[in-house]
Amino acid sequence: MMDNLRDITGMPEYDIHFWNTMRGFRGNEEILSKGRILATNSYALPVGAVDKISTALKKESVFRNLATVIKAYNSGYLIKTKDCTDMANFIPENTEIPVKDGRKDFNEKSIESYKLAAFVKLDESFVKDAAFSIENYLTERFAKNFGRAEDNAFINGTGNEEPTGILHETEGADVGVTTEAITYDDVIKLYFSVKNEYRKNAVWMMNDRTALILRTLKDANGNYIWNHSNDTILGKKVVISEFMPDADNGNKPIAFGDFSYYWIVDRKATSIRTLVELFAELGLIGYLAYKFLDAKLIRKDAIKVIQMGKVE
Repeated sequence: MMDNLRDITGMPEYDIHFWNTMRGFRGNEEILSKGRILATNSYALPVGAVDKISTALKKESVFRNLATVIKAYNSGYLIKTKDCTDMANFIPENTEIPVKDGRKDFNEKSIESYKLAAFVKLDESFVKDAAFSIENYLTERFAKNFGRAEDNAFINGTGNEEPTGILHETEGADVGVTTEAITYDDVIKLYFSVKNEYRKNAVWMMNDRTALILRTLKDANGNYIWNHSNDTILGKKVVISEFMPDADNGNKPIAFGDFSYYWIVDRKATSIRTLVELFAELGLIGYLAYKFLDAKLIRKDAIKVIQMGKVE
């Protein structure tokens, strides 16, 4: 179905009529109907625009540069993902390969399909100006809005009508260190609380205010834990996200680990519908863009967090 949709949205005539519709003109409904997403009464983006918004979204999103991104367009509403621990052993000649040992070594997660919507509006006369690149503008604008909403959910999401974030109480990252105030030793302990196999490709994640705290931490000999020349801690890159919480009472301000075990599953192609009549009196055209996705941490121990103690 989705492969067929890509064939349709990749046709030059679909591209022409799609963007004519976005400009407030009447497109060929017979052609456009083949790309209609019934769940939202919207039209799937043409293939060229899909590539543009994917590129722009990766620039805007912190997580899409760290996580594993999977497209599951052809699956049903609810799917199950399975991840297992890999094995590699030297086996003596004429000895049975121990594959039976891994039969139950599967981590199964259910993946939903949550709807993410973004809205923008533009001046109608501006939109209908042939010199205005509506395709570039809308793809970049929606990518920015989607990127911020996604990153917030990937960190703080509840799993209720939205993805499950890495800070979720039960389904998020394991707590590696609990402390009243972040110290040099706490950061070292968090680093070593993560298994070596996950430390290899690990990064640190925190917000600017927490980063400022870590920039000043020194060991007993006066050496900074933060490498100011390349913004790393213990040789691992620091990633800044405004959606990580402050180092306050009960919060989890620092995450460290391999974020490739956080899976983002895109369920449907991005689509847009125009709202012409609703804003006609104002001389504006509204645009609603939709995405369907889910995301969650597949291995809880791949990322560890610092938990601030609760002060009564």
